[in-house]
Amino acid sequence: MTLAVQRAPARAADAPLVTGEFAFAAADFRAIAEIAKAEAGIDLPESKATLVYSRLAKRLRSLGLPNFTEYLDRVHGDEQERGNMIAALTTNVTRFFREPHHFEYLKKNILEPRAAHIRKGGRLRLWSSACSTGQEPYSMALTVLSVFPDARQLDIRILATDLNPNVVAHGKRGLYRNEEVAEVPQALRTKWLEPVAGDADSMRVGEAARALVAFRELNLMGNWPFKGPFDAIFCRNVAIYFDHETQGKIWKRLAGLLADGGDLYIGHSERVSGSAMNILTANGVTSYRKKSDAQR
Repeated sequence: MTLAVQRAPARAADAPLVTGEFAFAAADFRAIAEIAKAEAGIDLPESKATLVYSRLAKRLRSLGLPNFTEYLDRVHGDEQERGNMIAALTTNVTRFFREPHHFEYLKKNILEPRAAHIRKGGRLRLWSSACSTGQEPYSMALTVLSVFPDARQLDIRILATDLNPNVVAHGKRGLYRNEEVAEVPQALRTKWLEPVAGDADSMRVGEAARALVAFRELNLMGNWPFKGPFDAIFCRNVAIYFDHETQGKIWKRLAGLLADGGDLYIGHSERVSGSAMNILTANGVTSYRKKSDAQR
């Protein structure tokens, strides 16, 4: 985890951190780290210098820039390139039904107990708060369809957000290679995914699942233009990029958007901390449930 990394003593501003195609000094790294923290809450210790260099050297080549000084000038003056920089620094590791126990919890703890209420006109709202290329929210949608095959006719919606516009666009397309959908249970894959004409190596998430998911760009460190409440929120493998103080703030904001009895699912190496634990209680492996008013 980020928090376990010991920070090295500060170096001279012009001291090289990485030897490569472009000069990369301590001052360059610190400037990038400051922008990443301010823009997206990402905590970058100096031990990540090689990773940062390798990710951003590609941007320099793409833009035809000779050094990081000119690149940072571009980043400071160009909002789109700041977004590109943050996108390059974030890791989008995901797959269908990753950490499958969370989807089982969603089905057994949220969907099935609320089934009668939802069928009588009640609402169900789920949020994938760092959706990457869409496998997580579509896994949520397929889990919903396993309980509510007619979900499109019910008041069920899934919000999928990410700060990277490229992965959001990928998710909207709902198109994945055959090896990517291999972990979708066979029964769900057969019923809710469809072949792609002219492309035997890919499958598309079917309309029934895609219709449940609304993809949006969202920076978790910015304003959230919705009020909830959500019956379940997935925020997995995101807080590992934040320092302890920022983690506490994010957990509190997420908990505040959960309905009473709603679940928060987090990554396997994460733990909820701070004041959020006043209103959440552990409810399984990396799963937390919001306490009712009577319990708080």
